[in-house]
Amino acid sequence: MPLIVCGDRVPPRWAERSNRRRVPPIGETHPGESTCITVGLINNMPDSALEDTELQFFDLLDRASGKTAVFIRLYALSGVPRSDRSQPHLKRFYVGLEQLWERPVDALIVTGTEPQRADLREEPYWGELVDVFDWAQGNTISIVLSCLAAHAGVLHSDGIQRHRLDDKRFGVFEARKVHDHALTAAISEPILFPHSRWNDLDAHELGECDYSVLTYSDQAGVDTFVKKKQKSLFVHFQGHPEYVAHTLLKEYRRDIKRFLKGERDSYPSTPQGYFDPQASTRLAVFKQRAARDRRESCIAHFPQEVVERVQSTWRASAISVYCNWLQYIISQKGEVAAFTSMARAYEGSGQARAAMLH
Repeated sequence: MPLIVCGDRVPPRWAERSNRRRVPPIGETHPGESTCITVGLINNMPDSALEDTELQFFDLLDRASGKTAVFIRLYALSGVPRSDRSQPHLKRFYVGLEQLWERPVDALIVTGTEPQRADLREEPYWGELVDVFDWAQGNTISIVLSCLAAHAGVLHSDGIQRHRLDDKRFGVFEARKVHDHALTAAISEPILFPHSRWNDLDAHELGECDYSVLTYSDQAGVDTFVKKKQKSLFVHFQGHPEYVAHTLLKEYRRDIKRFLKGERDSYPSTPQGYFDPQASTRLAVFKQRAARDRRESCIAHFPQEVVERVQSTWRASAISVYCNWLQYIISQKGEVAAFTSMARAYEGSGQARAAMLH
């Protein structure tokens, strides 16, 4: 079944891609059915990555859904800084949190964003973010917190501070399973996920607060971890399973441009486990040129053949873990539906017995 964006207004890039796929006729599937899932995507990414992030999650959920109908709704936090560039898109395709409170979803995905403060609690969107965390505990089956959102989640609920790294953890890293869980069932090892972050969480500190680390990388540290909070399974990714083949490349070019413009002192580290040897050689040559000719115009000489050589080696791992996540939600919805049905049947039989006694 395809992913279905709720409402009449579908972001154009997804509409262009999805109109080649079959969309169920009205009445064939309904968001409230136990075989359907409604997912809310709270997209906090900066303007430059806003629409790319939509497409990444749309495509991943679409490929992971199998026979499950996934309905998706888009939400925006008013506290996330935005420019005039993104306002028309947000106004047309996104709604505020008040509509989430009024019309709950089965599950949520909360993205990270580029932090502006060393202390996340000083970010302008912090209040809205913790409202989402608190609300999700009693009103969702599961919530995914991505990168910065994962750091914010454990800081809010357990006071776990993230730790600044000496260098950006950047690239594609191998991880192994360290705890059995439905989320990682039948996933082949090594599990590959991209990472792009300046901060890290300590596995021991997470364990002391009853988080279960599911996957761990010797190079990248904690990868995926979970904790049940009230009725909701909180799923945390320090990495980015949703990234597509060229996402890390775009970030790398962005950081190089910042170096060339003098916005950062050092040349950015090359993403690990991402480029093949030939591409790495070409990039090393370009780095030498950029060091000699530190001007923004130098980016025009970035080796374009590198773009054609990158691959999303982590795609199978990403689809598998999100497929398991969707199946977990379906199974929990089924249990609730079965319990509700049994309760109604019991209530009905009790009323019938009472009527017979009168």
